[in-house]
Amino acid sequence: MELDLSFYKGKRVFVTGHTGFKGSWLCKMLTSAGAEVTGYALKLFTVPSLFDIATIETDVHSVLGDIRDYTTLKAVFDEAQPEIVFHLAAQPIVRDSYKDPIYTYGTNVMGTVNILECVRNSSCVKSILNVTTDKVYLNKEWTRGYQEEDELDGYDPYSNSKSCSELVTRSYKRSFLEKNGVAVSTARAGNVIGGGDFANDRIIPDCVRSAIKQEDIVVRNPFSTRPYQHVLEPLYAYLMIAAAQYDDKTYSGYYNIGPDDADCLQTGSLVDLFISKWGDGIKRIDHYDGGPHEANFLKLDCSKLKNTFGWQPRWNLNTAVEMVVEWSKCWISGGDIRSCMDREICLFLGKV
Repeated sequence: MELDLSFYKGKRVFVTGHTGFKGSWLCKMLTSAGAEVTGYALKLFTVPSLFDIATIETDVHSVLGDIRDYTTLKAVFDEAQPEIVFHLAAQPIVRDSYKDPIYTYGTNVMGTVNILECVRNSSCVKSILNVTTDKVYLNKEWTRGYQEEDELDGYDPYSNSKSCSELVTRSYKRSFLEKNGVAVSTARAGNVIGGGDFANDRIIPDCVRSAIKQEDIVVRNPFSTRPYQHVLEPLYAYLMIAAAQYDDKTYSGYYNIGPDDADCLQTGSLVDLFISKWGDGIKRIDHYDGGPHEANFLKLDCSKLKNTFGWQPRWNLNTAVEMVVEWSKCWISGGDIRSCMDREICLFLGKV
């Protein structure tokens, strides 16, 4: 099933977490397709931020607010009267979840409850997609990819809170939303990379920061294996799922979104690939810093998404890293970031 982004032209779309890295790229894709987007999120998550650099605020109706604040969220939601909802708002960093589990659970669990309550108490929404993570699964360090039917039980507060978000969504779907004619899905994506990610404690942003300073890249877990993919891969799948279930509720469900096995790499290998694309003689230094528990091996089985929609990843990791380097060098040279993003989106969609 090929997604025609013109489906979104004139559609009223509500995006939580729109000021984040993925949210900014998603808003760029939606508004380029002609959607009327209302975004609800906290103030900018990072400094600098892609939302600022790419002036996404000029494209959307942007409202700054806390997803935990139901009263404010509902007022904004009711004014927007969305047909489609993408729920991305989250505390997304594993290490930060150890530092502040209360905030993590409040945002990731009660934030999900709040947006689902908005949907439950509305008559306008036809399709909602809750974005979670590949880390929702009980990690048994299997070499096979996790499937949608596998047990949910993330280990750390971030992963566990996202498991809870999945369960909350499942309950609302069965208890309320299906009866109201609302199509509901969740999407469990692997690790994403792309231009404009400035988050702390993520390997590609760390690589870019080190490269700009011409410093060696310090890698704390070089042998951990993760499913890495360019950010446009899951975003395209989110848009595809939400559009399909808008017209046919039988497409609603729970979907893994990840790369092919060849792009499930050890972190050290990903850094080496980045170095080869960036150049300038930087090198990698492995240094375990004794941090909190993180899984050593994790990958997804995406057969359901492939069989249901005929979906396939479009960019391998080699191309994905090239896009990261291209975007980053455009930014540090003062280039036109909006044009750079438009070009990458067109390349991804095969329109160049």
